[in-house]
Amino acid sequence: MYSTFDRRRFLDFAVMIASPAWAAPNAGGVVIGVQGYSFRDRGLDEAIAAARQLELRCFEVFEGHLEPRKLSRQELRDWRIKAGEDQYRIIRHKFDEAGVELWSCGYNFREDFTDEEIAHGFVMARALGVKRINASANISVVARVDRFARKAGIYVGLHNHSNLKPDELATPENFAEAMRGCSEFIAIHLDIGHFTATGGDVVEYLTKNHQKILTLHLKDRKKNQGPNMPFGEGDTPIREVLQLLKRERWNIPALIEYEYKGGDTIDEVRRARDYCRRALA
Repeated sequence: MYSTFDRRRFLDFAVMIASPAWAAPNAGGVVIGVQGYSFRDRGLDEAIAAARQLELRCFEVFEGHLEPRKLSRQELRDWRIKAGEDQYRIIRHKFDEAGVELWSCGYNFREDFTDEEIAHGFVMARALGVKRINASANISVVARVDRFARKAGIYVGLHNHSNLKPDELATPENFAEAMRGCSEFIAIHLDIGHFTATGGDVVEYLTKNHQKILTLHLKDRKKNQGPNMPFGEGDTPIREVLQLLKRERWNIPALIEYEYKGGDTIDEVRRARDYCRRALA
């Protein structure tokens, strides 16, 4: 029995993979894409070019590529309140011109956000032409975010980190608390590396909660708050997760997020991409 959430996500996904922009083959039926944070050492134009070069055409745009950096908290708040939609339409045009599918955007909702700042995230997503926001959020702000998400008809995938502190998203219990009483527009954006680092069983959680999960972030971390590692050298069951997606045919894109200290960025993302392709062979 599929929920309204599942049907909508399936239709969105079907449109994406049928579009002319979706030219690169996916791996074993699993879409392998990239989170723009992987290219944080370069500007947006270079990041888009790198994704195209690597045939990673499902892209989640990094918040740092959407907003000015090195602003004070108040300066950033003021910038967001005044920002118009045109700059985001220009960004969307860049993706369309490159033939790279813009799947989602990053925007983090924190407990000190004003309603205007929350609203800006949905203005931004609408102007970018995406229906999903990847959000690192405080648990205490999620109910407020839900009101805007429902009005906009845009899904918010709550993103976990390994920060085991009150009001942060790290564990299954944190997700459950944050989503309690919320609409279908509050969902999960599961980072499997961070989940592993905090002791979570990724395969079990994905199996039980896949209907609520919009997207996966792929990274490899050691257990017990261990470091980020090259793919295949940590404790995160990347291969098992990708095989599960392939076997069950769940429409959940898996986005590479290069975060460990490596060499050339493009070379490291290529290395991660090749690992994923081998895992799905």
